[in-house]
Amino acid sequence: MNRTFDTLVVGAGHGGAQLAMSLAGAGHTGPIAVISDEPHAPYERPPLSKGFLTGKTPANDLAFRSGGYWESTGIEFILDAEVVGVDAAERRVHTAGGESFGYTHLVWAAGGSARRLPVPGGDLGGVHTLRTRSDAERLKAELATGARRAVIVGGGYIGLETAASLTAAGLSVTVVEFLDRLLARVTGPAVSEYFAGLHRQSGVELLLGEGVVELTGADGRVKAVRLASGREIPADIVVVGVGLVPNTGVLEDAGAEVSNGIIVDEHCRTSLPGVYAIGDCANFPSIRAGGRVRLESVQNAVDQAKLVAGDIATGASEPYDALPWFWSHQYGTRLQTAGLLTGYDDCVVRGDPGAGKFSVVYLRDRTVLAIDAVNTVRDFAQGKALVGAEYAGTREELADPARPLKDFVLAGTRA
Repeated sequence: MNRTFDTLVVGAGHGGAQLAMSLAGAGHTGPIAVISDEPHAPYERPPLSKGFLTGKTPANDLAFRSGGYWESTGIEFILDAEVVGVDAAERRVHTAGGESFGYTHLVWAAGGSARRLPVPGGDLGGVHTLRTRSDAERLKAELATGARRAVIVGGGYIGLETAASLTAAGLSVTVVEFLDRLLARVTGPAVSEYFAGLHRQSGVELLLGEGVVELTGADGRVKAVRLASGREIPADIVVVGVGLVPNTGVLEDAGAEVSNGIIVDEHCRTSLPGVYAIGDCANFPSIRAGGRVRLESVQNAVDQAKLVAGDIATGASEPYDALPWFWSHQYGTRLQTAGLLTGYDDCVVRGDPGAGKFSVVYLRDRTVLAIDAVNTVRDFAQGKALVGAEYAGTREELADPARPLKDFVLAGTRA
């Protein structure tokens, strides 16, 4: 097979699917194809660790769009095809199956691979990661075999959402986190403490500041998790949620600049002609972060996809400066975050964490860097306008949950 497309997208996740949809929606006439190493048409990933795992969200509800929609757009999907090479000079990609496709524009939206646990026994049966639909299907199938004890390695979003889902499914769950608090990389102590309490109240054992040194097993299956402290925790299944490794190797071999992701400019263009990178694998310049950043976020992937679609269609685009935001659902509790809290020197808690409804505003020199909203949709919606700007009023006024956050927005707010 030797065909050429105007736009070739590698990766059918949120970024890749949005890129194709945005081009089609804008009436772009050049042929578009999406290559994916997965067997599935584009699907929603956030429900995998929540509703899909517990059975509340059926597989059909995961789809971005119906098959009829994709047919109507003329977008071609090349599934179960791993891209193993890019010839930047010839503008061609090569797959493991021996196929070759030409392109005018290549968009690398290949995301990343779930990071494995680099310890003895990490490849035993019953050890799972949770990033793709196939991952979730394998884990879900194991739950149906009578597994009763689960150990989650990693206290980030994926680990905690999975812990909540497995607890709801009736399993005894232990979370092992190397750092001294949950969600330490993405939120402040007040929110970490709240979610620690939420999980403990639901019966989850939390082991913080603990490292895993070995997974032990029998007959090829995991049986226990051994910690650096010497403790051994029995386990029927282990779920590893310790981040991802960005998929950069193919483009790096093709000559693209790579450093903690694929280096792109403010328009998501790589150092290779005609090649863009978006989403989890892209390292981009961010005014908000005060330097380069790589974000693992659905919002970031979608917003970058829209920007690149505009750049392909018109040859010009505004520099990327979308407000980052994130969310997580655990036990019916909703955490929503806007902005990046890296480098904050103060924070203001609004409301009572003990009541399960509060928000935290993160500051540096009176400038709002980010906001966490726990079951406070209004604070999240209004707080987004504060991010990146100096707030009006006093610190005491900002802490008053009765005062709407919109009252503190100064004229000229950049967000």
